[in-house]
Amino acid sequence: MRTRRAALAAVAGAASLALTLSACGQSSEGGSEEASDSSKGATIGIAMPTKSSERWIADGKNVVADLESKGYKTKLVYGEDDPDQQVSQVENLITQGVKALIIAAIDNKSMNNVLQQAKDADIPVISYDRLILGTENVDYYASFDNEKVGELQGNYIVEKLGLKDGSKKGPFNIELFAGSNDDNNTRYFFQGAMNVLQPYIDKKQLVVRSGQTKLTQVSTLRWDGGVAQKRMDDILTSAYKSERVDAVLSPYDGISIGILSALKSDDYGSKSKPLPVVTGQDAEVASVKSIIADQQSMTVYKDTRELAKVSSNMVDALLNDKKPETNDTKTYDNGSKVVPSFLLEPVAVDKANYQTVVVDSGYIKASDLK
Repeated sequence: MRTRRAALAAVAGAASLALTLSACGQSSEGGSEEASDSSKGATIGIAMPTKSSERWIADGKNVVADLESKGYKTKLVYGEDDPDQQVSQVENLITQGVKALIIAAIDNKSMNNVLQQAKDADIPVISYDRLILGTENVDYYASFDNEKVGELQGNYIVEKLGLKDGSKKGPFNIELFAGSNDDNNTRYFFQGAMNVLQPYIDKKQLVVRSGQTKLTQVSTLRWDGGVAQKRMDDILTSAYKSERVDAVLSPYDGISIGILSALKSDDYGSKSKPLPVVTGQDAEVASVKSIIADQQSMTVYKDTRELAKVSSNMVDALLNDKKPETNDTKTYDNGSKVVPSFLLEPVAVDKANYQTVVVDSGYIKASDLK
């Protein structure tokens, strides 16, 4: 994992976001005439997981905008966290004659049959951010360095508790949360974080009072903040009657908001009971505002505008008989093949650098944070 990071591409300029999308499953048609003659006017199918997360709404808009700037037409659908619905949507896109598919899968093992249909129709498939498992019919994978995301979260906790520089020895109480068990990225995030945290747990400088340390115990189905809030409530009730939580490993901003709600309901955030260190991911507006307000501690920023460019460039190359650019051809084995990948670099964001990283770059408008 570490050797490939040297090959990660530098973040380029922002993609134009001039497109507005409406209801779930609505098609978006249009585009300039910049694609080559062999692919000009081709329609690309884009399947995103849900509109319940602002991150996925932005991803859909970004991919559409970048493809249309290249001269392609697009059909964008959202599965609303229903794997069966997403499979049906992809089947419909194949029937409608799309020339390529970009899929951010809801369930990483639900696509086998429908991707065989895509293969039979000679439709290339880009696995977007979430690796699709158990099928040879995935051509390329576009994502971020997912293990690095977890390492950034783990290192932030260790640094803020004073363990990294040895100024404090602990013990400190920590609770662990992970993403959805049907998302392959969850395994990488958690592995990256635990690579950092486990040595301190082994030395009892970090203590998980709930005893819940296995991935199967800490995963959060569909990355649901409400599910995380209930679990945090239960942990506080059962394991923290007189003790205090010092840190919470949270893999995603929506989960972080749920965790913070549970903590605040237990009087955390008061003068006598400060909030613990709480991590996050995706730099969603609500969480950046929470960081500014000294509630959530940090988030991991992933410039999805760049991810959209990578995936659309892969499609453009494939439809013009060229080889897409990759920087990892060894790591991402989906159980049937090692999927050639392009990975982007994530960035840790907190109150000290949110302005320069997410506002000055144009990822979030300053007015949205007021």
